[in-house]
Amino acid sequence: MEVISSNIANINTTRSLTGGPYQRLSVLFSEKSFSEILSEESSLIEKKLGGVAVDVVKDKSPFKTVYNPSHPDADEKGFVKMPNVNLATEMVDLTEASRMFEAQITAYNTTKKMMQDLMQLP
Repeated sequence: MEVISSNIANINTTRSLTGGPYQRLSVLFSEKSFSEILSEESSLIEKKLGGVAVDVVKDKSPFKTVYNPSHPDADEKGFVKMPNVNLATEMVDLTEASRMFEAQITAYNTTKKMMQDLMQLP
């Protein structure tokens, strides 16, 4: 959600620290293999169980160009390169992330309740 918020906040940023317009960021999730998690050299106690690797990468899609000759970042022809951020896409991603978070909380609470009920069995 932090990356999406950053994208939305910079939707009109035409000059970044690296020069040029803000470049959209996206989050990539990749699966770790079970053997990577539980390697032979480590024990379960020493190794934190994981399963997902997360990377934040810059979107390589082209920047939008807008004709605005009065803009301070306009080129000699009057065009300004705008960030490659689409508000509709960001809102869909934000809604999806929010729903996934809600689903994870529901699964956690269900598991917690099942464990509590299991502990109360005679």
